[in-house]
Amino acid sequence: MTKAIAFNEYGDLDVLRPADIELPAPGPGQVRVAVRAVGVNPLDHKVRSGAMVDIFPVTFPAVPGYELSGVVEAVGQGVSGFAPGDEVFGAVMGGAYAEQALVPAEQLGRKPASLGWEEAAAIPVAAETSERALDVLGVQPGETLLVHGAAGGVGTVLLQFARARGITVIGTASEANHDHLRALGAIPVTYGDGLAERVRAVAPGGVDRVLDAVGQGGVLPLSVELAGSADRVLTIADFVGAEQHGIRFTGGTETVLYHQRAYATALALHDAGTLRLPLHRVLPLAEAAEAQRISEGGHLRGKVVLTV
Repeated sequence: MTKAIAFNEYGDLDVLRPADIELPAPGPGQVRVAVRAVGVNPLDHKVRSGAMVDIFPVTFPAVPGYELSGVVEAVGQGVSGFAPGDEVFGAVMGGAYAEQALVPAEQLGRKPASLGWEEAAAIPVAAETSERALDVLGVQPGETLLVHGAAGGVGTVLLQFARARGITVIGTASEANHDHLRALGAIPVTYGDGLAERVRAVAPGGVDRVLDAVGQGGVLPLSVELAGSADRVLTIADFVGAEQHGIRFTGGTETVLYHQRAYATALALHDAGTLRLPLHRVLPLAEAAEAQRISEGGHLRGKVVLTV
C-alpha cells in the first residue's frame, strides 16, 4: 500500500482525499519510484472535474499526477539503466500524487545532483510538450514565434527551448510577468484587447507561427490573422476551439516519442547554467486541493509543485 491523494468521483476540489492505494510490484519495463516531488498541471484538474472524461477516462479510485521526481526503489523485468537508489525524474500516466509510483522506464531520466527535487519535477510535462509542440508546429531557426500564455509552466520552458533553436519569441503575459519573459529572452506583450496591434508593433515583419498554451480568451481567430493561415497555428490547450477554427491541436498521444529528446534538451541547458525553472508555489502533498485551485486559476509564473 502507498499513501496517496485520490478521488472516487468526478467533481470539485473536495473530491480529493487521502487514500491508501495498493501498488503492485513493478512489471516489465516499469520502475517503482519513491516520490519526492510532483508537478501540478492543468490536466490534473481537468481530469478530476470530469472535463476530459471522453478522451481521458480514469478508473476509481484515481490518483492524479503526471510528472515526478524521486528515488528508484525497484525495477521490473527488462529494465536496464536504472537501479535502486538512483535519483530520477519523469512522466507517468497518473499516480504521482503518492508516496510511491510506478513509472515506465522509457519515460524516466536521471536527475543530476545539482538539480533540486522540486525543479526536476517541473521538467517532464513542460519539456515534452515544448519539444513536441515546436516540432509539430514546424517552426524554424530565424522565424518569429508568438506564444500565448508564455509565463506558465509550459511557456517558461518552451521559450527556452525555442531560443536554443534560434527562434525569436514574442510572449503574451500580464505586465507583472514581462520582466520574467525578458529574462528568458522573449519579447513580452500584454494580452487582451488591442493584442494584434501590440504584436505588430514589436514584429513589423509579422509572425511566422503561433502557439496557444493557455486556451482562453478567444485567441485562435486572432492567431490565424497574425500568422496568415490556420496551418501556422497550433494549440495545446483548446481542443474545441481548434475544431471550430480549423487549427491543429496536439494533446500528447505521441508523447513517448519525445520524452528522452526533451529531457536531453532540458539537461543540456541545465549543464550550461541557463535553464530557468521558476516555481510559482511549493506545497506539501496534503495540500493537493489548494495546489490544483492555484493551477486552475491560471496567471502563474512557472510551475506549482507538491512535495512528498
